[in-house]
Amino acid sequence: MRESRQPVRRDGRAQSSEPVSDSGGARNRDALRAAQMYYLQDLTMNAIARELRTSRSTVSRLLSMARDTGLVQIQINNPLERAPSLEQQIRRRFGVEAHVVPVTDIVSDSEVLDRVAIQAARTIGPLVDSNAIIGVAWGSTLSAVSHHLTRKVTHDSTIVQLNGAGNTQTTGITYASEILRRFGAAYGARVEQFPVPAFFDHAETKTAMWAERSVKRILDLQRRMTMAIFGLGSIDAGIPSHVYSGGYLDDADLRVLEENRVVGDVATVFFRADGSHQDILLNRRSTGPELNQLRQVRRRICVVSGETKINGLRGALAAGLATDLILDEGSARKLIREQAR
Repeated sequence: MRESRQPVRRDGRAQSSEPVSDSGGARNRDALRAAQMYYLQDLTMNAIARELRTSRSTVSRLLSMARDTGLVQIQINNPLERAPSLEQQIRRRFGVEAHVVPVTDIVSDSEVLDRVAIQAARTIGPLVDSNAIIGVAWGSTLSAVSHHLTRKVTHDSTIVQLNGAGNTQTTGITYASEILRRFGAAYGARVEQFPVPAFFDHAETKTAMWAERSVKRILDLQRRMTMAIFGLGSIDAGIPSHVYSGGYLDDADLRVLEENRVVGDVATVFFRADGSHQDILLNRRSTGPELNQLRQVRRRICVVSGETKINGLRGALAAGLATDLILDEGSARKLIREQAR
């Protein structure tokens, strides 16, 4: 295992005469000092505690802070390249960059989601640049990812909501805005919410709203996105997708989806196993971006957790919706296995 770091001090030296401080800037400095001593100088935590005049538990917290804030990044190099990895097989078969999260069969669905979310957050961070417009969809998976984002300083970047969140039971603003807020705080980016429902009752209402200047401003940002980050909605998921469990669809809507052989959705836009979507009537009422438009975004990061989403994943890949895929090992194996049949 090799550790890579991003120090911000030029001299890299620890100053033993100054006690650990809880203030923001000093705390970051202390985390950097502890990380340099531990990873670069091979000092033990006890030795670092003596030098910083603090406790071993405080040093442990400083090292955790260094990892969480991106001062230290951990990279694992696998020397066993004799057989193609799952990532290589997915890349070759589907033409996407894949990041497979190792999990065992005994891990619960919620733990799988948490592990996928952690790796997704750490994978996404280095891909975020300044002057970016990043579209973010709300949902159970992206909510989990947003809790694990590490801070990265960017300039003049924007986080834009991909689809509306309101329904007949709630505005959805709190749920969606919390996800967007965490992304914005992590990358120092402006946040642009999309204050419309997830689905309009009538397609004609959507057409009229899309002509409003306030809505057109958000739609213009979406058209200029440099990155889109989304999960996959699925009726059969082990952890129910929020769009299917949060009161967004009534029984009639669900019957229509079943009749149309829908396997999943991205940002509340539905598709079939073969990737087709144009004639699914519910999409005319959805406020998510048209999938043809989404495919124009240069980088499209799809995060998937749980084997029960495999049908939706195959449909999303058939539709060409992702350039990057982050998924758990069980889903990756099932995807490769079923594709080989």
